[in-house]
Amino acid sequence: MFKEEPVLVSNCDVENSELAVLIGNGESELEDFGTCVDDITERVNQLEQKVVEVEQFYSSKDGAAQTNTSKSNSGGKKIAISQPNLSKCNSSGKEKTKGKHVSSPELMRQFATIIRQIAQQKWAWPFLEPVDVKGLGLHDYHKVIEKPMDLGTIKSKMEASEYSNVREIYADVRLVFKNAMKYNEPKDDVFVMAHSLLEKFEEKWLTIMPKTTEEEKKQEQEEAQECANKQLALEAAHAEKARELSNELFEIDMQLERLRETVVQRCRKLSTQEKKGLSAALGRLSPEDLSKALKMVSESNPSFPAGAPEVELDIDVQTDVTLWRLKVFVQEALKAANKSSGGTNNAQNNNNNAGEINKNNNAKRRREITDAINKASIKRAKKA
Repeated sequence: MFKEEPVLVSNCDVENSELAVLIGNGESELEDFGTCVDDITERVNQLEQKVVEVEQFYSSKDGAAQTNTSKSNSGGKKIAISQPNLSKCNSSGKEKTKGKHVSSPELMRQFATIIRQIAQQKWAWPFLEPVDVKGLGLHDYHKVIEKPMDLGTIKSKMEASEYSNVREIYADVRLVFKNAMKYNEPKDDVFVMAHSLLEKFEEKWLTIMPKTTEEEKKQEQEEAQECANKQLALEAAHAEKARELSNELFEIDMQLERLRETVVQRCRKLSTQEKKGLSAALGRLSPEDLSKALKMVSESNPSFPAGAPEVELDIDVQTDVTLWRLKVFVQEALKAANKSSGGTNNAQNNNNNAGEINKNNNAKRRREITDAINKASIKRAKKA
């Protein structure tokens, strides 16, 4: 078995090299460059807000889809469109209370006719007006009856359009007679009258109940379709926003790349000595940082096999942009590494007993550097 291991190159100081020497207008060009960077930064911040909005939309949609498709949390991400919430979608052209169906004007008129027929019955007179609790001395009435109701009050509410559908009216009409039967004894006349009128009312209700059910079903289907259409339109809008964001981000990437190339063009080229130093410094990187550096090379040279078991990097054939990117990256990586191990290194340098050992090691490292520079490459060798 062979184990991949990068060939490390000995110490080479690159930290004292300047990053760039601008030519031309000097401060003016630097100011223009800074302005351009500020503009890009502001644009990126704006795009981040839009990205968050799109992410939140799809996150909430997926959550709703999971809730509507399964009561158990499977942890899997649903892609189905969430079922519309009918209580939040109003039928177009109709005013109604959230979560309630709206009966058609024709059905409301038919129900009003039924109420008039009931009110015209000879036994209906006790139920046409609110119960005169005080006048009749019914001191316990409000303790027994939680919600008083009468046919006169129902008529007033209908005229004021306080009912959304016939089922609400139906419930109040039944409440009128149920209250009377609850408060009075079965042997009382009011109880008998209420019971008789309730039976007549239920018979008449059965004549329009099929139409009521049909209307409700049709309206529910319309609301579901309307909500589905709104959901699809909303998804289409967010999909378009996502495409626009993708295009804008691509444009920013291109702008940054052009800006990077412009900066490099304004900078001096790396000297031969700096290239040698960069080659040596790359060998001092950790395996993780070395992989990142090789990835930078592959970005400008797609044919470069950054992930191959064995790679050869020729510093002399790399573009100026790549070289400067590598130089800056290596500097930052080595600074971070030195900072994390600085205390230990200082202690070792101050140890007089280790001085002689370091001297011998330095001579050995100089020989290794010479060999590595002559090759002008970094290799990942397979060792047994």
